[in-house]
Amino acid sequence: MAFEPPQRLVRALGETAPSGDDWLEKLPEVAQQAVDLRELTVERVQVPGGRSSLVVLVRRPDGTPAVLKLAPHRARPESERAALARWGGLGAVQLVEPFAAEGVLVLERLHPDVSVRSLPEAKALLEAAGTLRRLWVEPPGDHAFETVAERTGRQAELMRGSGAEVASLVSAALDAREELLASPPEVRLLHGTFRQSKVLAAERMPWLAVGPDPVVGECAFDLARLVRDRVEDLIATPSGASTTRRRVKRLAESLEVDQERLRGWTLFRAVESGVRALRVGRPRDAELLLEFAGWL
Repeated sequence: MAFEPPQRLVRALGETAPSGDDWLEKLPEVAQQAVDLRELTVERVQVPGGRSSLVVLVRRPDGTPAVLKLAPHRARPESERAALARWGGLGAVQLVEPFAAEGVLVLERLHPDVSVRSLPEAKALLEAAGTLRRLWVEPPGDHAFETVAERTGRQAELMRGSGAEVASLVSAALDAREELLASPPEVRLLHGTFRQSKVLAAERMPWLAVGPDPVVGECAFDLARLVRDRVEDLIATPSGASTTRRRVKRLAESLEVDQERLRGWTLFRAVESGVRALRVGRPRDAELLLEFAGWL
């Protein structure tokens, strides 16, 4: 089978690939080797798929459905493996391969075409939040996960070079980050990139999380990305600003997170995403995200 990477993956990696990176060029060969080594039967490549990995629906030698996931080093697949092992299937997809291979994960098969986004908005937020809560566990004592301070520190450096048109929002976001990092209320293992599309229908539980980019820090950081889910719908409605503020309040109360801390991290993450979208040439996305950030 030809392992053609979906265009969504090609575009996304093209925005972030360092000079000389040839992972995409080698991907078909690496995928075929991974399939042959494990004697997997390939059904299809998942399309549109993710933005940082190739996802292939396969069957194991005993006929059990599974997912083969291949990701470049910069997507931190070994960190994902460590987080999934820590969660052990509680709230998240399970690892089904006992041995580690660099950049290759074999996972239980969920329903890849059915995410929590298929539900009405209020129900989707409720189910997504309930799934996220299960992931907030103590990190291992000897963990090597990136911290929220480290990740946002890298992001903050890139934000400081932004243009004058976003200077006020960037300043507010950076100030919020500094204040939030001064006194984190807890330290938990976090999903890192949680949103509705990362929650898929499953058999052993109604919904399970996939695709973490794990980080260690406070829970409000993890919840912040969920606040802006379906941002295009929020922007399109006259009540978008008030709906956003109610969403912050509702999610904070339901997951027992400080409302102001959630608002602060939501601001930082929205501005960071908006500035990044500008930097890589996605002005429409940037406009939506920065308008949303202005409501906070």
